[in-house]
Amino acid sequence: MTADDGDATTGHGGEVPLPRTLCDTAALAALEDAPAGALWRLAESGRQLDANVVRIPPGRQVDTHREPDLDVLLLVLAGEGSLTAPDGTQPLRAGVLTWLPHGSTRALAAGGQGLTYLTVHRRRPGMQIKPPGTTAPSADRPQ
Repeated sequence: MTADDGDATTGHGGEVPLPRTLCDTAALAALEDAPAGALWRLAESGRQLDANVVRIPPGRQVDTHREPDLDVLLLVLAGEGSLTAPDGTQPLRAGVLTWLPHGSTRALAAGGQGLTYLTVHRRRPGMQIKPPGTTAPSADRPQ
């Protein structure tokens, strides 16, 4: 769901990027029959960030996982739920902004209304061919 699918440059010979509206997160969060998973992804070429609007339906969860490489910001857009980390469980509700530092372990659970949130993090590097015995880049994981 993008508000503008046009070119993000001036078009006058110089490739100067211009700000633009990408998504109406309030409209996405208000969808009553939204599917589970990513409702929107930042896909613009040349970007340095990745961002997703994710929906967890009522009573469902993202199991415990660890992001070894990237810090993630998580902003709750709608609904409620909880974030469980080794130091305990924190409630999540619309408007709560949480920092998930790289290396941290966490799980997310949606409450009775479901949970819709935005994640933003540095863009993951593309796949690379490496010599045998080196570690591969981390794969996309749910944030």
